[in-house]
Amino acid sequence: MSLHYPPLDPFAVNRRHFFKKSATGIGGMALASMLAQGKDQNGSSGVLGGSGFAPKAKRVIYLFQSGGPSQHELFDYKPHLREHHGEQLDIKVETTGMSSNQSSIPMAGSAYNFDRYGESGQEMSEIIPWHHKIADDICIMKNVYTDAVNHDPAITFIQTGNQIAGRPSMGSWLSYGLGTDNADLPNFIVMVSKDGSGQPLYSRLWGSGFLDSRHQGVKFLSGEDRILYLSNPDGVCGSGRRALLDKLNALNRNAFEKELDPQIESRISQYEMAYRMQASVPEVSDTSDEPQSTWDLYGESAKTPGTYAANCLQARRLAERGVQFIQLYHQGWDNHGKLPAKIKGCTDLTDRGSAALVMDLKQRGLLEDTLVIWGGEFGRTPFSQGQLTKTNYGRDHYKNCFSMWMAGGGIKPGITVGHTDKYSANIVDADGNPVHADKHHYHKDAIHVHDLQATILHLMGIDHTKLSHKFQGRRFRLTDVHGGVVKHILS
Repeated sequence: MSLHYPPLDPFAVNRRHFFKKSATGIGGMALASMLAQGKDQNGSSGVLGGSGFAPKAKRVIYLFQSGGPSQHELFDYKPHLREHHGEQLDIKVETTGMSSNQSSIPMAGSAYNFDRYGESGQEMSEIIPWHHKIADDICIMKNVYTDAVNHDPAITFIQTGNQIAGRPSMGSWLSYGLGTDNADLPNFIVMVSKDGSGQPLYSRLWGSGFLDSRHQGVKFLSGEDRILYLSNPDGVCGSGRRALLDKLNALNRNAFEKELDPQIESRISQYEMAYRMQASVPEVSDTSDEPQSTWDLYGESAKTPGTYAANCLQARRLAERGVQFIQLYHQGWDNHGKLPAKIKGCTDLTDRGSAALVMDLKQRGLLEDTLVIWGGEFGRTPFSQGQLTKTNYGRDHYKNCFSMWMAGGGIKPGITVGHTDKYSANIVDADGNPVHADKHHYHKDAIHVHDLQATILHLMGIDHTKLSHKFQGRRFRLTDVHGGVVKHILS
């Protein structure tokens, strides 16, 4: 009697394939399933099975000011530079190729006045009047420093923990570690101010790198459709779209059973999320239900989709609906020349929205568990780049010290931490002694970018040394092998 075997299916899982994949395929699937189902007392899910300890923050709103805002004109006033405006800088500082060939390195004092505001007496510039209203809510950090002095590596570094592109962004790491209970909106949403100019922004800055693509940031647009192709085409109804998606998912599940490729599962998940977003995104984007008090707070520009103020309002609405990581990008801070006029243009566009967001979150009881971060990729030099007059000058990139602020989510309010020398060229301690900090050794008087990242993860209930992913034979993490939690800024 002869035996008749069915034709060989090149995509079928044969015995050899089955045993080869058992450990890495089915075992991995089972582990992923258990981890996805594992929830802590807060209901979170992710590769960590929830936060490792009680988090102070449930969500992050990161207001990224792209281009390198000058600390001299905003938060770190230096009278010495004003007194010696135009005189040669008498200390050695690092320069880039854009200013290293200058025959003269004159000191440039700020064109703007500073004063103290709030009961806390926070020192701030006159060009950020709305920040004056939140002086008692924010923690100003004057002692942040970084590794890179050019835009692309510096932005990539502060967003992903590495100067070279390809690593997961901070929002992706949080999504991977904690997961989400929000079934209708992405866990990580990005908005870029419309009509921005300056250094380009790339989607890899909110990409998932080597993590599953479901953890990448989803960019909201400024047009009528916040996400491309979200609306059904003419002639396609909701039930028809659902039926088509069910058929497509069935085909994908069949392909997964043959291939055991986890990316197929990701594709199914993302198709489902896109379908649910057809209802959730228009709802969260529709601000017609906002009362007049909202527009009194954020200003009339918040009514125009895509403006910085509108994106700040959108961030609050997303935070209310449980989105875990919301990132706003605003370009225009790269002021190599005509800095006084250009930085005033930036603050005119961003000052009110940033402060309004903090005040709005606070009045709604959301600030206490929402971490708000404001800052760029590096600071600016104490000397003038290019032509210098009493009212006009520029500043080159500078990485040794710059200013950022954080609010809410477990941060001490109304304090300023860190000191810089009389030039805002180097970090010093409270007694004025130089701080020789480097990323390999945590120093309480200086905040490296990896320290900042470690602190953000800590506030979200994550030990930054425990959140890692194995890729190409080694384990990676957001903070690489560095970083320490800046405990003295925590409430």
